[in-house]
Amino acid sequence: MKSYDIIVIGSGPGGYVTAIRSSQLGFKTAVVEKESLGGVCLNWGCIPTKALIKSAQVFDYLKHADDFGLKIKNYSKNFDAVINRSRSVANGMSKGVNFLMKKNKIDVIIGHGRIKSGKKVEVKKDDGKTIDLQADNIIIATGAKSKVLPNLPQDGKKIIGYREAMTLKSQPKKIIIIGSGAIGIEFAYFYNSMGSEVTIIEYLDRIVPLEDSEISKALEANFKKNGIKILTNSELINAKVKEKTVSATIKTGGKEQVFTADIVLSAVGIKSNIENIGLEDVGIVTDKDKIIVDDYYQTNIPGYFAIGDITKGQALAHVASAEGILCVEKLAGHNVEPIDYGNIPGCTYSSPEIASVGLTEDQAKEKGYDIKVGKFPFSASGKAQASGHSEGFVKVIFDAKYGEWLGCHMIGAGVTDMIAEAVLARKLETTGQEVLKAVHPHPTMSEAVMESVAAAYGEVIHL
Repeated sequence: MKSYDIIVIGSGPGGYVTAIRSSQLGFKTAVVEKESLGGVCLNWGCIPTKALIKSAQVFDYLKHADDFGLKIKNYSKNFDAVINRSRSVANGMSKGVNFLMKKNKIDVIIGHGRIKSGKKVEVKKDDGKTIDLQADNIIIATGAKSKVLPNLPQDGKKIIGYREAMTLKSQPKKIIIIGSGAIGIEFAYFYNSMGSEVTIIEYLDRIVPLEDSEISKALEANFKKNGIKILTNSELINAKVKEKTVSATIKTGGKEQVFTADIVLSAVGIKSNIENIGLEDVGIVTDKDKIIVDDYYQTNIPGYFAIGDITKGQALAHVASAEGILCVEKLAGHNVEPIDYGNIPGCTYSSPEIASVGLTEDQAKEKGYDIKVGKFPFSASGKAQASGHSEGFVKVIFDAKYGEWLGCHMIGAGVTDMIAEAVLARKLETTGQEVLKAVHPHPTMSEAVMESVAAAYGEVIHL
């Protein structure tokens, strides 16, 4: 039986990052992966979806070339080529992770990992053979998969999850998307831009319901302008597959309506991969589909840890990576602090993009803060106007008493690259006045951050 200091089960952005940091800290490390290095994020999530979206954005540029003084005739799309490019990007990133494993001298064992008592891991290979491994510490990072609703069983062909949505053999003429979180919104933008007729069904009263309400309104207005049909306060009753179509019965406006499409995409969230990995055998406690851990990701059984989507934190790639790094640094005896889950940025990569961190305006009021709110539209930004992306805004929320930056919410081109300024400033407990005195380059989209802060304090120049 081969022995290690640390075995990581799962090689997504939580698992592979954990393994690399573990090796850097001097631990003898192994990774057990049942499918492809990089996990869902690199192979079926974060990366390939961004490749699809980039193709859609380029296609949008071609459609609006006249706006930039350019004439392009006879342009078209090749849906298969778009899909193939996305898969190529994902495959390249997975190979990159394989290189990093070798570079950091991490053993990679391909097979289904199952934890056992005595700090052991049983790995079942594709040929049915099993091998046993042993480690001083086992870190579970098995991630999540598309949630399946009882009234929306996925057949992988007509009623699909996110995996099938990025590898369809042909472009659907009509697609119904159930759910308007990040996954649903990104696919709605992609398919709409490529020419599909898109309908979004959202159970709550607004799309992207976790975002600030002004962000939701702005995105809804943009999507409707671009021909996307949106039904909020609406509930899926059932979906029935016919020979070539799917009929979805939706309760909306107090009555039931039937919508027909080529494809129904379930984007109602994810389910943790905690089945059949030996949790019950070892006695690890779970609650509501999550493994219970402490601030440093120790389960109730010493020597067994869990990070990423299978724990209580936000189900985001960058959260999983941060958790894994913190976990192994704690094991190495470093002086580390628990992650502040109130300062985790969230991003949606539609067009326009959405990025946010901290409290929304409503949340700040509910917590009893006396607040200062500032907003700066990209329509007043020279860089945004020049680039042809003047839609959207930056909104900031400050505590009026102490100047604490409570929240930042953005919608517009490239805002997912801009939100890090707010994350870092909040980490450093930067006040609004300090942001104002930090000189921002001109002309840039990031000036909108400074200008929105100036608006909150009654000092805005360009409005």
